[in-house]
Amino acid sequence: MSDAAPAPLKPVDESWQRGLAIVAHPDDLEFGTAAAVARWTRQGKEITYVLLTSGEAGIDGMTPEEAGPAREREQRESAEIVGVSKVDFLGLPDGMLDYGVPLRRDLARVIRTHRPDIIVTNNFRESWDEAGGALNMADHIVTGRAVLDAARDAANRWVFRDQIENEGLERWRGVRQVWAAGSPRSTHGADTTETFELGVRSLEAHAAYLNGLTPGAFDAEEFLQGFARQAGSRLGVRYGAPFEVFDLGLL
Repeated sequence: MSDAAPAPLKPVDESWQRGLAIVAHPDDLEFGTAAAVARWTRQGKEITYVLLTSGEAGIDGMTPEEAGPAREREQRESAEIVGVSKVDFLGLPDGMLDYGVPLRRDLARVIRTHRPDIIVTNNFRESWDEAGGALNMADHIVTGRAVLDAARDAANRWVFRDQIENEGLERWRGVRQVWAAGSPRSTHGADTTETFELGVRSLEAHAAYLNGLTPGAFDAEEFLQGFARQAGSRLGVRYGAPFEVFDLGLL
């Protein structure tokens, strides 16, 4: 086992205006990335959230019919805390996302509609750590892979042509990069020191979900501090959010 310190993180390129965050579930962004979103909205950037599911299968003590609407409400409240007013839900089945052409088509439509400069998604590696001991879940893996492919699909006029010919959309070649938050292969990061507390509040807004995990025992600030400090130390700041950056080279 190597005792070498993790490599430093480079600051992400923040010379963009429109961002699109695409993740599988309500709360996915709040476990570390929302503080970075708050940083960017403070800079005047426009960011839209797109959730593939409503997280309806995520609370054992609530039926999906109860949990889905509750989690959508909490996600919208959470987004407002970090300056995001546009939150869309695709209504796909929680826990059963399937990688394939239909999902790529849905996401290409989303990208062609919102026309972002940068897309943020969650870690889609098999694990959350380099050792492979903290296994990721299927929905996250499927979502990230599909987002990366859909960003390229959206740029190709001959892929999902019906969206262009029948839906009034245009191909979108403007995605500069896709950023996978929390990846064990992160090479870049964003300084969240000034917006860390907003990130904490945004996670706390998911009260029904957090209480379902550990009733009355979850400390959002303590949980987020550990990861933010690790990333911050690699970035040379107090708190940070790490990202694996994929340069699409579409421009």
